[in-house]
Amino acid sequence: MTAPDRSSYQSPLADRYASRAMLTLWGPQTRYGLWRRLWLALAESQQALGLAIPDDAIEAMRAHLDDIDFDAVAVYEQKFRHDVMAHVHAFGDVAPAARRFIHLGATSCYVTDNAELILMRRGLALLREKLLDTLDALSVFAREWKDVPALGYTHLQPAQLTTVGKRATLWMQDILLDLADLEHRVTTLPFRGVKGTTGTQASFLSLFDGDHAKVRQLDGLVCQRMDFAASIPVSGQTYSRKVDAQVLGVVAGIAATASKFSGDIRMLQAFGELEEPFEQHQIGSSAMAYKRNPMRSERIAALARFVLSLEPNANQTHAVQYFERTLDDSANRRLAIPESFLATDAILVLMQNVVRGLEVHPARIRRRVDDELPFMATEELIVRFVRAGGDRQEAHEIIRGHSIEAARAVKDGAPRNDMLDRLAADPAFGVSLEDLQAVTDPSRFVGRAPQQVGEFLAEHVAPWLSRDRSGVEREEVRV
Repeated sequence: MTAPDRSSYQSPLADRYASRAMLTLWGPQTRYGLWRRLWLALAESQQALGLAIPDDAIEAMRAHLDDIDFDAVAVYEQKFRHDVMAHVHAFGDVAPAARRFIHLGATSCYVTDNAELILMRRGLALLREKLLDTLDALSVFAREWKDVPALGYTHLQPAQLTTVGKRATLWMQDILLDLADLEHRVTTLPFRGVKGTTGTQASFLSLFDGDHAKVRQLDGLVCQRMDFAASIPVSGQTYSRKVDAQVLGVVAGIAATASKFSGDIRMLQAFGELEEPFEQHQIGSSAMAYKRNPMRSERIAALARFVLSLEPNANQTHAVQYFERTLDDSANRRLAIPESFLATDAILVLMQNVVRGLEVHPARIRRRVDDELPFMATEELIVRFVRAGGDRQEAHEIIRGHSIEAARAVKDGAPRNDMLDRLAADPAFGVSLEDLQAVTDPSRFVGRAPQQVGEFLAEHVAPWLSRDRSGVEREEVRV
């Protein structure tokens, strides 16, 4: 095995983060293999419609779809300063019988744009499988912890109780929204098809001696051969770059979902309620040996920020494609589109790993609930007082005074919230500690959270997870 070149810059997405499948998808072999398949599909379709392309030319193309001599391509590109023509010549070298017919009537965007659409569609499919695997893992987690009360938060302040499992359904609902967007984009993604240099199909009309019907058939045949339902109805030299923006919008949405999840995990780990996986020999800090840092969740947030920065890039590119096209999209798209997919793929590898290894600490969760629950039970405590014959306003004032004192004591170092003890000891309140504690059973304050979890999993998650996912290949975090 050849040792990697350590003297030149290597993208961390390739070197550290993204999965093998996504790296292979966006690699040169796949991309330029698609170019050759597109040239083959064009020649086959032209032949089927009556152009005099001999069978041996078609067979020569078909026999050399993947044996790409990248060294020869590099030499040609250095000479021509044109990547597509470099590949045309290299393909012709290994398939000389087809040389005359390769790229016949086409413009560079025939291969570059159509290949990009194929790659994006396949990339979305890879992301979908990882999303479904993450959804599956979260469904197991949510079901296991659906009944365990936990502090809910609004404004990052303690609010009414939820359950550990119910909170997980919020993460899952975001994933379902992403999956719906992704499915829509995959099913409606158009092919560029066979459109010519400025989108008028003039060169193909010339090839078919002015036969408009055959030119339309050619477009449809190539779409079918490349497994697309239809091509974009009209184009300039390129398909509208708004399509890229739409696709990266879906990809960025996935990154945003993961980032929100990672932020929740980081805060819950700071509270001591949950922890992401931590391996036996893993080091949290080079200086502080005791540290157990949430590095996976932090990396999700870091990569997501990168992906989110690329989404507006696509809209900016679309905005400056004057008339039929300008070339200032090309170098930008070579970076923005693959790296959006690679980074989001890396994010989902991390998210899968975190979800499947989450550690829950029920004792810490219960202690945090106990610190706040007496305050949340004040309405029921007032009702108890009134039922015993007391005055509602008097109860409110008594509880208000003791709750303020209990809160101050906790902030000043008291080991627990003793508001109930204070109320029970107050003769003006007149309710026993036993009765007060019965009111503050945490399970009384989670509403329908456990039932919501079961309903959500059965009605909304199960239909997605019933799909065939036999091809899913789960990858471990590399670093």
